[in-house]
Amino acid sequence: MRFILFLILSLNSVLGMSQEAEFFCKKSTFKFPKTKEGIVLEHVFTIKNTGDAPLKLISYDVECDCTKAYLPEGEIKPGESVEVKVTFDTEGKAYFQDREIRITTNTKKKIEKIGIKVNVIPHD
Repeated sequence: MRFILFLILSLNSVLGMSQEAEFFCKKSTFKFPKTKEGIVLEHVFTIKNTGDAPLKLISYDVECDCTKAYLPEGEIKPGESVEVKVTFDTEGKAYFQDREIRITTNTKKKIEKIGIKVNVIPHD
């Protein structure tokens, strides 16, 4: 009887460990049209959890504070989608700009990436 109980608990642990959250973004990089310097650009990415465990978007990291990401609070259930708004302030920026947003998650990769690109036309 103990052996059967042990076997059931072991299988349950193994099956539970195989469940993972998966981060999916159909288009992970967005390119804005040419934009005059001084404008704050905004894009919304749709993120879907294609895994079989809840997805957590914990925090984000960017190279400069001209780029901001607004992550939803709480867990994203399997099969559900959420929106992540990203803004980019073009003030003080010129020519080709390529920004990567690194999102810390509970996926197998731990860090998931989305990005924006824009050619900024400088002030005269």
